[in-house]
Amino acid sequence: MLQNIRTYWNQHPEKRAIVYRFLRFGLVGIIASGIHYGVYALLILLHQDANISYTAGFVISLCCNYILTTYFTFRQNPNKRNVTGFIASHILNYFVEIGLLNLFLWIGFSEWIAPILDMAIASCINFLVLQFAFLYKRA
Repeated sequence: MLQNIRTYWNQHPEKRAIVYRFLRFGLVGIIASGIHYGVYALLILLHQDANISYTAGFVISLCCNYILTTYFTFRQNPNKRNVTGFIASHILNYFVEIGLLNLFLWIGFSEWIAPILDMAIASCINFLVLQFAFLYKRA
């Protein structure tokens, strides 16, 4: 069985590339989420509103995330198309995230737990959208 997996892995470099890209995406996501949550937590400790804190963390992590996603995850250089796709996907993602954050807060989750649940759900959606933005080739 292990030999079959190894053979398949070696014979399908395109599948291997997707797995490695997904792992790099996960690492970048962990870093960006850490920055996002760190800014959010700092502002919550300073008695800021959860929505303001979340938005500030989002904007700061967005900048770091674009650089890492472009160079590390997708191994490309910045260009008009990928920056536009990245920002568009993150604007969409922001509205999903802020909606989920407020839903979780409304349900009764604490200000400390709600953004963690939120980011876990939104990051899956974001991967699919970014995959399209960075890899879709127009005919």
